[in-house]
Amino acid sequence: MTSAPTWDPRQYLRHAGHRTRPSHDLLARVPELPGDPARIVDLGCGPGNITALLAERWPGARITGLDSSAEMLAEAERVAGGGRVDFARVDLADWTPSGPYDLIFSSATLQWLPGHADLFPAWAHALAPGGTFAFTVPGNFTAPSHVLLHELCESPRWRDRLGGLRRAGHVLEPGAYLNRLAGLGLSVDAWETTYVQLLSGPDPVLDWTKGTALRPVLTALGDDAESVEEFLRSYGALLREAYPVGERGTVFPFRRIFVVARREG
Repeated sequence: MTSAPTWDPRQYLRHAGHRTRPSHDLLARVPELPGDPARIVDLGCGPGNITALLAERWPGARITGLDSSAEMLAEAERVAGGGRVDFARVDLADWTPSGPYDLIFSSATLQWLPGHADLFPAWAHALAPGGTFAFTVPGNFTAPSHVLLHELCESPRWRDRLGGLRRAGHVLEPGAYLNRLAGLGLSVDAWETTYVQLLSGPDPVLDWTKGTALRPVLTALGDDAESVEEFLRSYGALLREAYPVGERGTVFPFRRIFVVARREG
């Protein structure tokens, strides 16, 4: 099954504080940009909340947000559009950069793009002298949240409808990203962080995954409300066991991988 998942910007932004924190941490390591005005592209801009952070950091920059989801782009236009910020609907697998860019930025998108590292040569070539390619991707695909989801999709009950479902998880380890990008002549800083997130409310990990990992499942089940309810009930029970609620809420560790690669001026 290869159809692209449909996205729900409101569900995605229900945990906006936790979801945005890695972008703040990534931006803190991005050096000043060479262009005046700087030219920036946000790959997989989603609902535009991160694009707005880019515009806040570089208010005079020309910024373009790219995403394949019409739902996300509509929200992005509302949140961050106008002025020197625009958006376009693009499949990143087919995107040909029209550089030079002072910053190519991506937050929590490349994991949905199989073989994305093979696109790095073209992206690196599109950097202006002194320009930066900065991205962060989840590194939690061996966590219970993802393992249990995969096992449930492949179970006898769901295999015919959800088995082999395309999902995120196409990421390399930090050292592999460093080697790929250093081999392209870039100066690379790569690291990882595990955020120990405290979630609140009933079934908070299930609610988190409804905005991201569950999107392919929800898309595949479509308007079959009975099946959606059954799947969520089963998956929710597994998550409650894997992530028990504690005195202060539910602890949800989340590993992230970060890379900042700069072309020397």
